[in-house]
Amino acid sequence: MKFAFILDPLEHIKAYKDSSVAMMREAQHRGHEVFAVMREALAWRDGQVLATATRIELLLDQHTWYAPHERMRVPLRHFDAVLMRQDPPFDFEYVVATWLLERAVADGVRVFNDPRAIRDHSEKLAVAEFPLFAPPMLVAREATLLDAFIDEMGDVILKPLDGMGGASIFRVRPGDANRNVIIETLTQHGRRTVMAQRYLDQIAQGDKRILLIGGEVVPHALARIPRAGETRGNLAAGATGVAQPLSARDREIAQTLAPLLAARGLLLAGIDVIGDWLTEINVTSPTCFVEIAQQTGYDVAAHFLDALERACR
Repeated sequence: MKFAFILDPLEHIKAYKDSSVAMMREAQHRGHEVFAVMREALAWRDGQVLATATRIELLLDQHTWYAPHERMRVPLRHFDAVLMRQDPPFDFEYVVATWLLERAVADGVRVFNDPRAIRDHSEKLAVAEFPLFAPPMLVAREATLLDAFIDEMGDVILKPLDGMGGASIFRVRPGDANRNVIIETLTQHGRRTVMAQRYLDQIAQGDKRILLIGGEVVPHALARIPRAGETRGNLAAGATGVAQPLSARDREIAQTLAPLLAARGLLLAGIDVIGDWLTEINVTSPTCFVEIAQQTGYDVAAHFLDALERACR
């Protein structure tokens, strides 16, 4: 089969830990052809979506990790599947890409994750669909509402709705001297909506990433444990990833969400659980394949390729 991966610039990818690279290596191992596409190369012309694609060979070296081969301008129908794996920010150009990919889907192209499903699932706000699993939270941009929530909860995490990797996440308590300026900065003086969640002290045991693939649950989570003095359980913010079996509550949450998300065209999702609470549903470019595989021996990339091949038959 021919698989096209829409990626961040290849020179910026850290192959030693990148889940997309793990997927591509497994695809090549199975005899499939792998192509790299940059999002800006997507275009619509004469009723079809096209892209400039470069066939790449995956190498074992972690620095020079690929070799480029032929480069071509082709309709997305040329591929057996297109995988949207570019990281946020989820800005207007990202939305445009989902519109173009949605036109490709209408033309019979298999796109994973489904572009409409990606667009419809705010990775932060999607947890509001599952209030039984979500911690107490507020989504608002009015300072008075956010202030009242902080006073009520006593300890709160504030975060933007379009961030990733722990960027612009703040822990705020009623007596914090910088409370007002944090709210003003995050909301841009009431012009941007943000999320407030009750602070969960179980973050000390890690922010657990649980992977859902094709309606199935990967049996190990990666608990991202904050470094000393931090409250953010993000690998990009210096957290340490520790793989562990799922708890009974983890399985309850994951097994409830997995078939629902798969039915919406979300072949791969990564849910975040702190303690017993669902805090995010990641659908753009979920990661942690490599860390789980290295620490447990469970081949997440093989699990994903099994699901991808089934979806393409």
